[in-house]
Amino acid sequence: MLNVIPGMSGPSRPFVETRRYRGYILAMHSDIVDLRSFYSTTLGRFAERSITMALSSIWATVPNERLVGLGYTLPWLERFGTDAERVFAFMPATQGAVVWPATGPTATALVFDEELPLVDSCIDRMLLVHSLEHVENPRETLNEIWRVLSPAGRVVIVVPNRRGVWARFEHTPFGNGRPFSRGQLTELLREANFTPAAWSDALFFPPSRRRFMMRFHNVLERAGRRLWPIFSGVIVVEAQKRLYQGVPVAQRASRRVFVPVLSPHGATRLGRRNEAGDTKPSVARVTAS
Repeated sequence: MLNVIPGMSGPSRPFVETRRYRGYILAMHSDIVDLRSFYSTTLGRFAERSITMALSSIWATVPNERLVGLGYTLPWLERFGTDAERVFAFMPATQGAVVWPATGPTATALVFDEELPLVDSCIDRMLLVHSLEHVENPRETLNEIWRVLSPAGRVVIVVPNRRGVWARFEHTPFGNGRPFSRGQLTELLREANFTPAAWSDALFFPPSRRRFMMRFHNVLERAGRRLWPIFSGVIVVEAQKRLYQGVPVAQRASRRVFVPVLSPHGATRLGRRNEAGDTKPSVARVTAS
């Protein structure tokens, strides 16, 4: 059953659809095909470059790092994962997956964000792009990330800014899902036992596909950092795992069981259903030990 969330359009939107699941209205992930198509355009390349600059300002080098990207993080894993000991690209089952890297052993896996196929405390850093704004339960997802991070582990999150212009246009993947403000993101991280350590912003130029506007994107980006920083297109935050506070035990709001598929190149709109009527996407298991 398809439903409409206030402030969001229905299933005709190119990057997102909504679906009711056990009483919840969900914002589904952007499809992997649409994401790759966006980042192959001129506007997408400018957006990738702007987010890279924001990540570079807060990204500290960690020796022998184990790095995991959740969502669609391939453009930035290729830039920041060159010195890492091991790099994985986890892609949500509702988004779909592609083979990466092009040469060598495959480092991608189709996963469920609330049950990552990793042992406890095995990852040094996680990067989330096109992920948190689409998950069913952001707090459960962050709790799962807390579980797999090492005691000194960090999570870097890129989410659409609620005040920004990019969250108001539907022709980019940043205009879908739930946008966040800094206050909302801070509260969510603290509830999941993370401490925000560094902030950055990106996408200060408008998401216009007109040539004369894209011609001035560098000027608008530099001007936006000085004149309208609170209206950035995305918010970037690095948070550190907090250990001194106990984690309460609570029953999860959702529980899914996965079955394998052979070629998950794109996200399917409808999955298989079992006798109880639950949707079952696929999952791949990867270990970081």
